[in-house]
Amino acid sequence: MRDIYRNRVVVVTGAGAGVGRATARAFAAKGCDVALLSRDSDRLETAAAELVGMGVRALAVPTDVADAEAVEAAAEQIERDLGPIDVWVNVAMATVFSPVEDLTAEEVKRGTEVTYLGQVHGIMSALKRMRPRNRGAIVNVGSALVYRSVPLQAVYCGAKAAIRGFTDSLRCELLHQRSNIHITMVQLPAVNTPQFDWAMNKTGYKARPVAPVYEPEVPARAIVFAAFHRRREVWVGIPTVAAIVGNFVAPGLLDRYLGRTGYKSQTTGTKIAPDQPNNLYEPVPGAYGERGRFTSEAYNGSFELFIDRHRVAACATLGAVLVGLHLLARRYDI
Repeated sequence: MRDIYRNRVVVVTGAGAGVGRATARAFAAKGCDVALLSRDSDRLETAAAELVGMGVRALAVPTDVADAEAVEAAAEQIERDLGPIDVWVNVAMATVFSPVEDLTAEEVKRGTEVTYLGQVHGIMSALKRMRPRNRGAIVNVGSALVYRSVPLQAVYCGAKAAIRGFTDSLRCELLHQRSNIHITMVQLPAVNTPQFDWAMNKTGYKARPVAPVYEPEVPARAIVFAAFHRRREVWVGIPTVAAIVGNFVAPGLLDRYLGRTGYKSQTTGTKIAPDQPNNLYEPVPGAYGERGRFTSEAYNGSFELFIDRHRVAACATLGAVLVGLHLLARRYDI
């Protein structure tokens, strides 16, 4: 059987820490060569050295994805040094934990440039190279918050929703052109990453992910799967499914529920200094890795992702159960 992973060239943005770093490692574990994009050059070099130790080629390219020219230059360097790009994964993000009334226009602009335009820039640079070859995959990393916004994260929720709109439009265009390029989104639950320690925070208290929380290796596995299997979207974690489906069924009820609980569920009782360093404009230095400070409560598996990855087996099992119940009902005249 042909190895669909080995020696493929994969680009991962936001690869210095958190989900991006876990994703870069997950691709390397499959035998892919990986280009890592992020702003912090030290963390990026450390991550790249780790992947080289796993037996693949790795290229660290310090890049601010909000800068379209920088992203395009990075793409040129990657193809020159590693070869044609097979997969481009957009993970990089920046956010502000704050009520809307306390945000500045500049903060909204910067968060949108990184989280939304950063993905757009990656898409455009990837497409420029994939179109002539008529092959490749683009994975945009979203969130349950793409469908169901929460308080205190208007910048992030707005940017992620915009990515979904852009992705859907492009998907239609690729279908119209009968292109072999595949674009997909992976919608994440709350993940245990360092962002809750370095994101700009105007709430006065330490931020935290809304429970239940998943380790970054879980979405990393989903992203690798999405890159090589043609799924329109991949939902990670039961909370993601519940949020998306719940918002379709009863959005007003969720509005009121989150109005009551959304502040407390995203903050702790620990106060923070008003001048705490944040990464909105510049990276926060430090030896951050994939995980944040919530490992004690984080899950390392996802049931519905397992089902999505094993659709045939899941459908066969469900069918067998239904047939069994039917025969049982007939046997006992239920």
